[in-house]
This record gives sequence, C-alpha cells and structure tokens, in this order.
Amino acid sequence: MNPAITISRILHAGYVFECEGTRIAFDTIFENPFSRNCHAFPGMRFDEAAIRRQRFDAVFISHFHDDHCSLESLDLLDRATPIYLYCIFDELFAMLRQLGFAKVQPLRLNEPVTVGPFQVTPREAMDADVDSMFQVRAAGLNVLNVVDSWIDDTTLGQLVDEGPWDMVLWPFQTMRELEVLAPSRHAAAPPTLPEEWIDQLKALAPRYVVPSSCQFLQEPWSWYNRAFFPISYAQFAREVGAALPQARIVRLDPGVSVRLDAAGLQPAAPLPWVIPVGEQDVDYVYEGNAAAPPTSEIARHFAPLTAVQRERVLDYCRSGLLEKYGEVEAVSDYFEQPRIWQLSVVDSDGAVTRWRYRLAPEGKATIDESEEPLGWTTEIPATKLYGALEQGESLTTMYLRINDTVFDPDTERDLLEADVVDDPLIRTLFSDTFGAYQAAQLRRLLAR
Repeated sequence: MNPAITISRILHAGYVFECEGTRIAFDTIFENPFSRNCHAFPGMRFDEAAIRRQRFDAVFISHFHDDHCSLESLDLLDRATPIYLYCIFDELFAMLRQLGFAKVQPLRLNEPVTVGPFQVTPREAMDADVDSMFQVRAAGLNVLNVVDSWIDDTTLGQLVDEGPWDMVLWPFQTMRELEVLAPSRHAAAPPTLPEEWIDQLKALAPRYVVPSSCQFLQEPWSWYNRAFFPISYAQFAREVGAALPQARIVRLDPGVSVRLDAAGLQPAAPLPWVIPVGEQDVDYVYEGNAAAPPTSEIARHFAPLTAVQRERVLDYCRSGLLEKYGEVEAVSDYFEQPRIWQLSVVDSDGAVTRWRYRLAPEGKATIDESEEPLGWTTEIPATKLYGALEQGESLTTMYLRINDTVFDPDTERDLLEADVVDDPLIRTLFSDTFGAYQAAQLRRLLAR
C-alpha cells in the first residue's frame, strides 16, 4: 500500500492529519456554536468526553481569531499536547500556559516544525501581523492549508516553487463582515469567486481542492444567513472545476475523512467524536443585503440586561467612551473635522437610549446637546455592547448598524471616502485591545 495521509475535517478551519501513527491537528474548534453565534453548517455535535480521550502529537494554530483559537476548545485537550501558535502577541502564549499547557511554542514563517513523519511549515499570508498558512509534507505528499488567508504575489511565487501540490485546502467564502454593518450603503456582492483566487489556484495546479474555512451560519433567525456568504459549494465547484479541469473538487463536511496517497483519494473512517445532525447535503443561499431588519427587532432576540449590567453600559456611554476616544485614531480622514455622532443603544424590549457626541479632530469627545446635523450614526443592541465590554464579544457577533440614514449632501459626499471601521464605537471597543475573547474565556475556565 502506498504511503498516505488521512485528512479529517473537524469544523470550519479545523483538521486532523494522520500518518504512520502520528496525529496532528489544526485550528481545533470543538464547539457548536463557536465564536458565540457561528452554528455548524451542515449541522453536527461534538462528543466532548470522546475528545478528552484523544491524544494529538501536536496542535497547530494559524492565528489568534476566536474561530481558530478558542481556549474553551483547547481546554478539552491533554495538557501535555504541544501547541504551536502563530501570533505576534505574547499575551496569548501566556494565556495558554495559564490554562496549563506546558509546551507552547511560537511559529516562525518559513521555519519547518517536524512531528514524526510530518513537516509543517508556516507560510506568510497577506496580513502577516495576523494570520499564516501551513504547508504540510508527509508520505511524499504536499498539502497547502490556506486557512482563511489571502495570498500576495510574492508568497504565491514561493508556493508555486514549492510544488507540485497534491491538495489545497482553500477558503471558499468571501465573507461580508463589514458590508453587513452598513447594509444600506453597500450593493449586493456578485456571487462569484474573486478573479485572483482562480488565477492563484491555476498557478498552484493541485490534484485536489477542498472548499475550506467557512462551515457555519449565524443564529437561525439572523438576516446574516442571507447576506453574509455570497458563495455556495455548488458555485465554488463550478468555477474551480472550469478553471482547473485536471483537479478534483472535494467537499469535506465535519467529521468526514479521506485517505490521500500518490495514486489518488479514497474515503476513510469518519471521526467518531464528530456526530452529524440532520441533513448534510446543504448549501448556502445568498440574497444580497436581504432587507436588513431594524436593530429594535434584532435586539429582541437577546436576553435583557440586569440592572447592574445596564448600569455598566450606561457608565461606558457617559464617561468610559469619552476617555477612550482620544486614545485611538481613525483610518481615513473623515474625522479630521468636527462631527456629531449619535449612538443608539437598544434594549431587548426595543426601547432606545440615544447619545449625541461632538467628536473633535484632535481626538476629544464630549456629550453634545446641540441641534447640529448628524455626521455619523451607530446602533447596537444593549446586550451586545455589554458583551463587548465584559465578555469579549467580537465585532462580527454584535449586530452593529452604521450610518443607516441619509445625511446632508456635504456629509454624504465626505462619507464616500470614509471607512466603516472608523466607526467611533468600533474604535473605542477594539482598536487597542487584543485577545479580549480568550481573556474572558480564561477567566471563566479558571473560576470553575
């Protein structure tokens, strides 16, 4: 029998690779839902007791985002498991050690790590300060795990030189994380793959392509499920199949395993601790911006805040936000002149508390009681604002609604050059923080 690698899908960007009795795993997420509101698609559940019995010779984590590095998932693993992490921030390594892992090692770009028959080499992604890709060699085979990165021309040339490629795990969704924050200001994206993806896959010329990284929907009631994911599995197979007729497109759902060798690809025994639930032959349906419901309707889906929690939110709006605003800078020039910003905080019963702020170019923010026209608006469910302040809530789960109104003509003209991430609430909550999600997880885990 030819030497082979068995490749099993966990969920999203998670995989188990096995060769000659050695097992390594990538971006181990053992939660459904994960990242608070990412529900596995197709449906599945994890057997946590069985996961606790698993032994991996190493775990590789591509970057710090909570859908790739979750301490609540890692908590299920044996603490002797070596963890290899790509991250430029020391804080996350410290958190993993606090969780009890004794062997936590930083990954360096282009420096291979050998684990049994596997040679795993981190490769540079377009945003090298955030994420990485993995080249995996074993049994004479060459696999590229792109995770959910983008590739620049320099790295592409390097990867072509590293070929030939037996399999590429390719991120098949172009998620609209920012567009759904301001749906009234974005046209529906075309449900086609970016042209550069097709060109890059042609250059890599793999034998097998797996649509990877994105295997989830948001809450069942969420309008994001019609607006967040433009690409279907069927569309990916059509476009990639037409561009790479020599390649085979292979869909791997959670728990599914394949055996890859020099001669071909064969089904293998599924992961017994990943249990399918319901229909598995499902696909994404995209409807553009899909008539986004008002924030008052969205807020009703979340539990009401306690009196103490609500006071925490109000205190932040009264003073904490004002103190924080001067510490963070905008990306674009839009706020280089005074702007009046309205923040609307929506309770779970639909009641709205509005705050008006005068934002000065030098970074000073003050409560404003004038009748001057607005220059920016933000709406957020109160429960989600509390979650960001105290529970590590991330931007993609907060259901912010930005500039969902019509401003005066001069403001509308200026907004054409503004960036949605310049939103004052986004900046004050996220611009100078790292690892809030994992830090909140660690507090909960250590308090048990």
